[in-house]
Amino acid sequence: MFRDRKEAGEKLGIELGKLQLRQPVVLALPRGGVPVAAEVAKALKAPLDLIIVRKVGAPGNPELAIAAIVDGDPPDIVLNREIVEAYSLDDDALRALIAQERPELERRRLAYRAKHPPLSIAGKTAIIVDDGAATGTTIKVAIRALRKRAPKEVVVAVPVSPRDTISELAGEADRVVCLSQPARFGALGYHYLSFPQLSDSSVVAAMDEAALRQATRQRKNLKKPAGRPTIETERQRDGATSKK
Repeated sequence: MFRDRKEAGEKLGIELGKLQLRQPVVLALPRGGVPVAAEVAKALKAPLDLIIVRKVGAPGNPELAIAAIVDGDPPDIVLNREIVEAYSLDDDALRALIAQERPELERRRLAYRAKHPPLSIAGKTAIIVDDGAATGTTIKVAIRALRKRAPKEVVVAVPVSPRDTISELAGEADRVVCLSQPARFGALGYHYLSFPQLSDSSVVAAMDEAALRQATRQRKNLKKPAGRPTIETERQRDGATSKK
């Protein structure tokens, strides 16, 4: 059991640090994944971004996802083809259902991203972070959408999840890191001592703090003086001069 999302993120950050991932970009699934991902990004000294997913429900059964829209430029549409076929939905019906959900995706994008443009993951290690994965459906959608954006690899990192879900995610991602895989999962909140509902403003605050931390880190790196030449380097230089 974790004290809160912050502690879960700290522990995840330690495990991910052992992997020595190259050029990591941490992608949080809001809202619950943001405080976890913020600690992961801090531990890895990596930039933090969001991956916003909006489910498209089936006609008369909004909890059953026929598709999902993933924020991007342009947004990615990931279809659940089995459900689409089961409901005999044609292209026009699909477009109408997807169009109904676009305003909410746009609202979340404006609310959460504010002044932070999305980060490129091309050629980098994309780390998807959430506060847990019960069925893993949202994370699977995120993985499939990210594949279209040419990352070097896709890593999934969650504090807790059922074993079956982790097995399924391992078939989609390049690597999966999960700290706890209880035999009886129950509700996600059971695995945290403190598991409050999060607001849009808390997401924005976490993103602002992470962006400031990353900017400060970049400024420090720019100010670092060039390393002094080693004795071996100076010998090599002297030898090259004497040959001339």
